[in-house]
Formats: sequence, structure tokens, C-alpha cells
Amino acid sequence: MAIPSYPGHFSARVFDPPGVVPEGYVLLDIREANEWAAGHAPGAVHLPLSRIPGHLDELPKGDIILICRSGNRSATLMDWLITQGHRVWNVRDGMIGWKVAGYPVVRDDGQPGQII
Repeated sequence: MAIPSYPGHFSARVFDPPGVVPEGYVLLDIREANEWAAGHAPGAVHLPLSRIPGHLDELPKGDIILICRSGNRSATLMDWLITQGHRVWNVRDGMIGWKVAGYPVVRDDGQPGQII
């Protein structure tokens, strides 16, 4: 099942890179496995975009902040998830914006990571 794109965009649901995820929210990294392995935000949860359409039950419960590499994939997913009744937001400029803002990028082993 493909995620359709929408002509409108819920721009009011955009976070500047938060650095620290607000209490009660989950930072969900939707990049693919190789991107995640190279580096991600500390404390983020990983669920690749390619898996989400058929597995909505795997989404974290509660408020979700989506992040991808540049913010484009996560913006499209955010728009679609809103139509499905989920409470979601998008990180402006994705992991690129996260790193530019000076926030850490780590690998699963805790070592410094990179964005690919």
C-alpha cells in the first residue's frame, strides 16, 4: 500500500528540531535501516516508512514527532497519518536540520553517527 501525497500540507504541525523530545511525545525516525544504522537522534524509535502503511498497529501510542533525512518523507507521512486520525508532527528539515542545530547524532552502539 502506497502512501498518497496530498495537495494540502498541515504546516502548523511542524517542529523546529527540538533537541530534546517534549515529555509525552515519541520521536519516530522513519528512515530506512541503512540510514538509521549510520546515525540517528538519541532516544528516537525506528520504524521504516516502507513498513508503516500495512502496519499502523506498530506505531507508538500517543503523540508522535516524525523525522526523516530532510523532512520530505516525514511530511508526506504526517499528512497521511493525520487523515487516519493520528496525532503527529514533523521535524522541519529532518535529521539534516537536527545536525545543523547542533544536536547529537549517534549509532546504536552510542558512538557518533552520520547522516546518509
